[in-house]
Amino acid sequence: MTAAQHGGAPEIVIITGMSGAGRSSAAKALEDLDWFVAENLPPAMLVTMLELARRARADVPRIAAVVDLRSRAFSADLKPVITELQDAGARPYVLFLEASDETLVRRFENVRRPHPLQDGGRVVDGITAERARLREVRADADLVLDTSGLNIHDLRARIRERFGSDREATVRVTVLSFGFKYGLPVDADMVADCRFLPNPHWVPDLAPLTGLDQPVRDYVLGQPGAAEFLGAYARVLQIALEGYERAGKLYVTVAVGCTGGKHRSVVMAEEIAARLGGAWSAVRVTHRDLGRE
Repeated sequence: MTAAQHGGAPEIVIITGMSGAGRSSAAKALEDLDWFVAENLPPAMLVTMLELARRARADVPRIAAVVDLRSRAFSADLKPVITELQDAGARPYVLFLEASDETLVRRFENVRRPHPLQDGGRVVDGITAERARLREVRADADLVLDTSGLNIHDLRARIRERFGSDREATVRVTVLSFGFKYGLPVDADMVADCRFLPNPHWVPDLAPLTGLDQPVRDYVLGQPGAAEFLGAYARVLQIALEGYERAGKLYVTVAVGCTGGKHRSVVMAEEIAARLGGAWSAVRVTHRDLGRE
C-alpha cells in the first residue's frame, strides 16, 4: 500500500529507525521525488517545520524529516509531536527502517564507525540498546521496511513505489543534440554519433536550413543506414532505460552528436525522442548548439 493510499497523501513523512538501516538513503530518494527533506531534526521542530512549509507554498507541502535517537528523550518526544501534527490537520506518516543485527554489524564494520549507543562496548551492544529504545516507535509506525536484503538501488525503488506518483517514479529522459566541435556534453549518460550520415552542410540548398526544417529531415532520414540506426538504437535505449529505472536513476541524458549540431544530430534527436515518447512518459528534446553556426 502506498502512502497516498493510506489515509490520503501525507504532508509530512517522518523517517526513523535503526542506525545503519538506510535513513539517509531513504531521505535522498524522497529528495529525488521533489520532497523537502531535513535530516537530524529534533522532534519538537516538526510542527514548526510544517507550519513554515504551509506558509511558503500555496499547495499542499511535501516535507520529510529524518529523526533519530540522538535525543535521549527520543521516543517520549516523538509520540506527542505526532499527536500535535494530527491536531494541526496534517497526516504524518512514520517510516521505520529496520535491518537484522548481522546486517547492521556488517554495515558499521564496513564504514568503521561506532554505533551511537555503543558507549565503549561492542557494536552489537549499541544495536541491542537501540532496539529497546525504539520498540514503541516501531510498533506505531505506518510502514516498517526491512532493508537487510536491499542494496541502495532497491531501497530507493521501494521509496519511489510508496511515495512517488506515476509521473515522478519514471525515468525522465532528455535527448540532447550537440556538435562535436563544441565538445561533448558533460552530463551525457549515453552518446550517439551521427557523423556516419552524409552532411547536409555540403548540399547548397540545405546548408542554410536546420534539422528542424522538413527538407533537411527528409534528406537525413532518407540516407542509407538512418532507419536501421534509429531502430537499433531505440531498442538499446529501451533496455538501458529499464535498467536505469531499476537502479533508481531518475534523470537520464541521451546525447546525439554530429559535427556542428545543426543538421543531422537535430533530426536524429527529434526522431529518437519521438520513438521513446511512446514508451516513456517524461521525454524532452533540446538542441544545445543549434544557432551557433
